[in-house]
Amino acid sequence: MAATGSAPTPTSQAVGKALLLVTAFGWGLNWTVLKFVLLDWPPLFARGTAGLIGALCLALLAMARGDSLAVPKEARAPLVVAASINVFAWMGFTALALKWLKVSEGALIAYSMPIWAMMLAWPLLGARPTRRSLVALSLSLTGMVVLMGGPDFSAAKLPGVLFALAAALLFALGTVRAKRPIAMPGPAVAAWQVGLGCLPMVALGLMLERPNITALSAHGALGLAYMAVGPMALCYLTWFGALKRLPTAVAATSMLIVPIVGTLTAVPLLGETLGLREMIAIALTIGGVALALRS
Repeated sequence: MAATGSAPTPTSQAVGKALLLVTAFGWGLNWTVLKFVLLDWPPLFARGTAGLIGALCLALLAMARGDSLAVPKEARAPLVVAASINVFAWMGFTALALKWLKVSEGALIAYSMPIWAMMLAWPLLGARPTRRSLVALSLSLTGMVVLMGGPDFSAAKLPGVLFALAAALLFALGTVRAKRPIAMPGPAVAAWQVGLGCLPMVALGLMLERPNITALSAHGALGLAYMAVGPMALCYLTWFGALKRLPTAVAATSMLIVPIVGTLTAVPLLGETLGLREMIAIALTIGGVALALRS
């Protein structure tokens, strides 16, 4: 929406859609790039390190814009909660999930979060699901069953499924419980959220994963740089820019492009397979999520 509250102009909407495409492609490609980095470094340490670099880039941008990085007292607790759910749980758990899952599997399960937000809103907010919402839930669950029912899906992948599902559920919970935006400039609040969420990842990675720092290859280093500058810095800015110019429902529905981009880029870059079963699962799950967002 325009800042003045008036209807967005066609030019503003076109810019918003362009920013949305940049965001969706950047976040979608990140799933594939992360798999490259995981060949050299363990998941929590890899994702956390990229996040800290991204947070530094966002903080430098905020200062260059003249924005204050000071956190108002009333925003401190919401900021910590948002960092815990939106960054630590989402980024950390999805990274862990990729130890066991293909990109198509992890991304599809993780991006079922609008379905769980819809279901959690019933006990938490008293918002009973409509018939359309129940159809959306059935479609998405059917898609996940199709995805997990293939011959290459074994019990060994269960930890990955649980991590991806936990990431989706926690992000959905944060969405349902969020009462109002944090009153800080976009780059500043993104810098704090990413930094606070990724610092524990690095600490846990050093303690539990014991990474070999020198094992990072040239490809891994390029992937780490992309993760930091692209999805964790640039894409946050393009996302904020898109939200200023487009209705929230349009922006949210368009983010369903992300798991599709991740799946399609993983085929040539990682050699992952995309057969009829995966395409049916994608169509069912994404269709259900899109229906839930519309309702």
